[in-house]
Amino acid sequence: MPGTVQTAAPGASGFDTDTALDESSASAFVADGFQFAIRYLTRDAAESGSDLTSQEATEILSAGLALMAVQHVAASGWVPSAELGTEQGQWAARNAASVGFPPDVTIWLDLEGVASGTSSSDVLAYCAAWYAAVLAAGYAPGLYVGANCGLSADEISATPFEYFWQSGSSVPVPEQGYCLIQTIGGATLSGVSYDSDLVPEDGPTPPNWLAPLPQDSAN
Repeated sequence: MPGTVQTAAPGASGFDTDTALDESSASAFVADGFQFAIRYLTRDAAESGSDLTSQEATEILSAGLALMAVQHVAASGWVPSAELGTEQGQWAARNAASVGFPPDVTIWLDLEGVASGTSSSDVLAYCAAWYAAVLAAGYAPGLYVGANCGLSADEISATPFEYFWQSGSSVPVPEQGYCLIQTIGGATLSGVSYDSDLVPEDGPTPPNWLAPLPQDSAN
């Protein structure tokens, strides 16, 4: 994979999308001032063709965008457990490796849409198990906090995660703060629908992304 693991740059502007990119569309985002992209990993099976592939990752990096990945979440109303956290964390790690991500890149858990009435202890067990599986594979686990995450601010703070990504929904703010902030806007560029993301200038420790190689190194 033509990239190096780096700490994300404070103030960097990026986007997340469920649409596959190629070098042309990724270059359009670079031209528009974006510095990084976040693409999806398959949740419960080997990486599918509609999710991030090694070829797509290479084209994104070649266009000049840094890259991270987030795992798909189940449809709203899903029920977490420690066993499910281990299973899905292992898939996240396997699929990240199949794409070609090296160790230490931040891989995000999308926590949202938890079934109403689920105990926070089950959500915490799921998060801890997912975290452990991804960390064991050498990656830096991050937590995307979405709507109906099933946890309070104090409970989010009590998870083992170091990196927190604030969704564009109204969500609790953990004591540690958010190192990535999403704005939901329904924007489209070069045929790609996306939400914007920002690494705060003065936030907590930024996540780790896979940065493109300098142009002279890439050639």
